[in-house]
Amino acid sequence: MDQVQSLVVGAGAVGLAIARELAVSGREVVVLEQADAFGTVTSSRNSEVIHAGIYYAPGSLKARLCVEGREALYAYCDQHRVAYRRCGKLIVSPSLDRRPQLERIATRAEQAGVSSLRWLEGGAARAMEPALSAAIALWSPETGIVDSHGLMLALLGEAEAHGAMFALCSRLSSAAVVQGGFVVQVQSQGVITALRCRELINAAGLDASAVAMCIEGLSEAYIPVTRYAKGHYFSLAGRSPFSRLIYPTPDEAGLGVHLTLDLAGQARFGPDVEWVAAPDQYDVPPERAEAFYAAIREYWPDLPDGSLQPAYAGIRPKLVGPDQAAADFRIDGVGVHGVGGLVNLFGIESPGLTACLAIAKQVRQRLDEGR
Repeated sequence: MDQVQSLVVGAGAVGLAIARELAVSGREVVVLEQADAFGTVTSSRNSEVIHAGIYYAPGSLKARLCVEGREALYAYCDQHRVAYRRCGKLIVSPSLDRRPQLERIATRAEQAGVSSLRWLEGGAARAMEPALSAAIALWSPETGIVDSHGLMLALLGEAEAHGAMFALCSRLSSAAVVQGGFVVQVQSQGVITALRCRELINAAGLDASAVAMCIEGLSEAYIPVTRYAKGHYFSLAGRSPFSRLIYPTPDEAGLGVHLTLDLAGQARFGPDVEWVAAPDQYDVPPERAEAFYAAIREYWPDLPDGSLQPAYAGIRPKLVGPDQAAADFRIDGVGVHGVGGLVNLFGIESPGLTACLAIAKQVRQRLDEGR
């Protein structure tokens, strides 16, 4: 039976970052990916935003790893020539009566370690973005955008340079906890292969709960139900009048339909939220544009009719359902479930891309603690 020290399930941005972290630490690493390429699901269907760490509960993993990950990510992009732009973000309100919501955001951000936010009155915000309609705004200079494919390619290349191996079109069909590690069954092109590993890292994203259910010896009590929140994006036909990201004041339903940019300056709007039963539908119904027009015109009233085009959709792995408070990341090591050498990552949604390097460091620490 073939043996390897560390087996990572999932080759999205987080799985690639983990593979790179473990390979650099001197481990022998194999990564399983059931698709025929890396990063084809959640990691390639998002806003590509480098988040500052504004919205997350102080003390949470999301808050801490977003702040740590943001600075690590900017440095990594500089070192590895990954394209990015620290363009900044405006969180805007069309009226002064939403100032209390913005004040809560500013306070939470400060408590989470984000001290760079600045208040802007409407005139100052419009001086930055003349097409904007806003009575008041918060300016986040640390927010940026990144070439997510370029980032994943850099992580893949560095992991491989340190000996990591990647198995595409390969799915973990079962795993059993045995003395000294795990025996896993890997299905690839209809062939089942047994593999022994000392460390098993479940970074399967949307499929993380399903993968965990395949691990014999892990109690179901430590496996949450993953729910699926689909978000649709529409792109703007023509040139964007904005050079920064524009976010509305968030409400109980989420961050709202915001404007993001790609590195070429193309504007896109989203995501909205649609709860779906399974993560297998990525269509963007054109009729959803009607609600987008109404939401966008709160901060850009001159949005032309007929200018929104269906772009793409993504699905987030959520640990809570509609009308529930947002859940934190779960990076479950031996201290949670009692299985040495196993780390399960659940609910790794936004800001997972921003935090990927910090998440990878956490995984290595969890594994080191279990030795």
